[in-house]
Amino acid sequence: MPRRRPAPATPPPDETTPPPPSTDAVADSSPPTAWSPRDILIPYVLLAVSLQRAHGYLIEEYLRSVGFLSLEMSTLYRTLRQLEKDGLLHSSWEPGPTGPARRVYSLTEVGRGWLDQWANTLDVYRRMLDQFFGLYGKRKEP
Repeated sequence: MPRRRPAPATPPPDETTPPPPSTDAVADSSPPTAWSPRDILIPYVLLAVSLQRAHGYLIEEYLRSVGFLSLEMSTLYRTLRQLEKDGLLHSSWEPGPTGPARRVYSLTEVGRGWLDQWANTLDVYRRMLDQFFGLYGKRKEP
């Protein structure tokens, strides 16, 4: 069975947000025109790493604490590699406190820009969802 690649680290297109930051690392990739709900993992990973430099298991622990209960480690590591390839994260090997070295991720300036863009886009969607559920709650049952 072929493995699916994680979605590119591109926030959903929206007229209210500026185009994604451009650097040499990501300048050649054009953002896709569509996104799916599974892409929501990307801003959460960027947020986790912005809060603290972290290795994969610490990021996984954070993600599970915010609701990603069925997250597979292989999906997380593919996403981390793709985000690093896209220039949004940087990693380095650091010795573990009691065991082997582990890869520790940090957010790049480009990643910080993308996280800000995701936050703006998600804020627009949050307001839209608030409006939807406000109207949904006021509807009359037949």
